[in-house]
Amino acid sequence: MATPLGQIFHVYNRLGFGINYADAKLLSEKSLNEIINGLIVTSTVATYLTEIKKEDIPDKKDVIMDGMHKKELQHLINEKMKLLNSSWIKKLLETKNVLLEKQTLFWHNHFACRERNPYLMQELNNIHRKFAFSNFRDLLINVSKSAVMLKFLNNQQNKKEHPNENFARELMELFTLGRGNYTEVDVKESARAFTGWGFNRETMEFEFHEKQHDTGEKNIFNRKGNFGGEDVINMILSNKQTAYFITRKMYKYYVNESINEDHIKELAEFYYQNQYNTGALLKKLFSSAWFFSPENIGCNIKAPVEFLIGLSRQFNIKYSDHNVLFKIQNVLGQTLFYPPNVAGWPGGKAFIDSSTLIFRMKLPSALLNNGELEIDEKIDNPDDINKEEITGNKKFETTVNWNNIILSHQKLEFDALLKVFLCRMPEQNVIDKIKSDTALEKKEMILKIISLPEYSLI
Repeated sequence: MATPLGQIFHVYNRLGFGINYADAKLLSEKSLNEIINGLIVTSTVATYLTEIKKEDIPDKKDVIMDGMHKKELQHLINEKMKLLNSSWIKKLLETKNVLLEKQTLFWHNHFACRERNPYLMQELNNIHRKFAFSNFRDLLINVSKSAVMLKFLNNQQNKKEHPNENFARELMELFTLGRGNYTEVDVKESARAFTGWGFNRETMEFEFHEKQHDTGEKNIFNRKGNFGGEDVINMILSNKQTAYFITRKMYKYYVNESINEDHIKELAEFYYQNQYNTGALLKKLFSSAWFFSPENIGCNIKAPVEFLIGLSRQFNIKYSDHNVLFKIQNVLGQTLFYPPNVAGWPGGKAFIDSSTLIFRMKLPSALLNNGELEIDEKIDNPDDINKEEITGNKKFETTVNWNNIILSHQKLEFDALLKVFLCRMPEQNVIDKIKSDTALEKKEMILKIISLPEYSLI
């Protein structure tokens, strides 16, 4: 059975980064189930980021001994961080495994981490990708034992004489249970359970430092015992609140920022009963009739990376300098590997203000016409990137085949083009104003449509 184009656009907006009209038309001959299963199947095999090598990042003590200036080390790390960002952006632009990368983006924000070691950040990103659709416990254990997370949340300093509560607190508040579903006693006692969890500074592999572990009895979630870190994780996962917490975030990401509690209950119970099988949860979500309900179409605001990658893929934009994409991310307010804090990007309307909305509306025309825009610095930590590196006017140096774009859309009138590029229609007076310009060629029609605020909705 053929699939309506509107459903294909919705599926690819949510499970990937959009789709162009020509590809959507080809897919329309397949059934909706075939299309969704095809996206799932193509995303089962991961290819990892490998640009950054462990030896690329020297130890701070070693470089000082070798005579490297602190500013030189900072510059090296800045360049490697930009290279890491660029390597993932290139993958997002080119991959056929769009659902895998979409879910990796979800975990990238859920387990938000910001450390100035690009190799460790790359390894965490690959953990997100490797376990994207697996049992959530496997993902959680591997994230918790990653060197970058142990460093970021200070568990390397968590020792029996001086317990550090940072990791235990964020584990419960941001990664699993959510605020209000644990006590301060649970945090303090869990911190004791995680004493001794660290990593080898030479190999960057997880290491359990037995001498630093508190072997005393602990009282966690009203249970007493000589618990270790994995015991705490098992107890957290046995609490259904974890299934509800993860499901609620995933629902906001894939379905609607406005929660339907009946849908959440259905999904969370399924997730819990299926031992936190993320792949099974997503398939159930995408297969639900309400996923295609009108209230769930065009209701969410594209995150900056979704906006940028979706626009680039939809029009097959080629960049001569991928560094410009790093600059654009900064202006739009979401730079990969630079979350604002451990809570990640808040998403939704938080991505939109007067300046970012105007920039979004100007960006399509600039990128599709090799144009120029003012780039303003928006990084929240001035130590990360030098301001002069990302400010000033920037010519984007893009290549776009407008002949192909016009050819593939030549049979579509203005009203049909609106449905191709927008999930939600603008006000009628906006439509009438554009249509009143009878001199508009196909290219100008498309540019005007994708420069509307509604292009930011999925």
